[in-house]
Amino acid sequence: LDEAKASEARWVSGQPKGLLDGVPVSIKDIILTRGWPTLRGSKTVDPKGPWNEDAPATARLREHGAVLIGKTTTPEFGWKGVTDSPLTGITRNPWNPDKTPGGSSGGAAAAVACGMGPLAVGTDGGGSIRIPSSFTGVFGIKPSFGRVPAWPLSPFGTVAHVGPMSRSVTDAALMLSVMS
Repeated sequence: LDEAKASEARWVSGQPKGLLDGVPVSIKDIILTRGWPTLRGSKTVDPKGPWNEDAPATARLREHGAVLIGKTTTPEFGWKGVTDSPLTGITRNPWNPDKTPGGSSGGAAAAVACGMGPLAVGTDGGGSIRIPSSFTGVFGIKPSFGRVPAWPLSPFGTVAHVGPMSRSVTDAALMLSVMS
């Protein structure tokens, strides 16, 4: 709420911070986010941290005034095509709770699809943005590796890419330009 109020003040004064100032964005729980635990869907990661660094995508979003609203679920260490984990349980498809939103960015897709926020950061190695996007009716893109800096590098190496998920191609394009 403090970030949203600060954004409002910048807009009222005619000085927005950047292209996404005030826009709610969720971050997949694989991506480092300063001040928030990045647990990777696992009970084996210590939530106490320290959590002192942002991944480059998170840093770029903050620089442009995005309001970070939370971390989204992922299967443990983002390794499978459904989103369930020992840490958070089963993530359900918002259109039909009997179905999966896919994985491994299923939490991000569900957040965008149900209107929790218009933008989400996902990661994709073998379909982890593309599958959940198609299962929930949102848009997602796996950019070319390196377009969005990936740090720390995924255990899957250069197969895993960081990318946007949104309700429209236009929003994803704007988000991609900010993150890259």
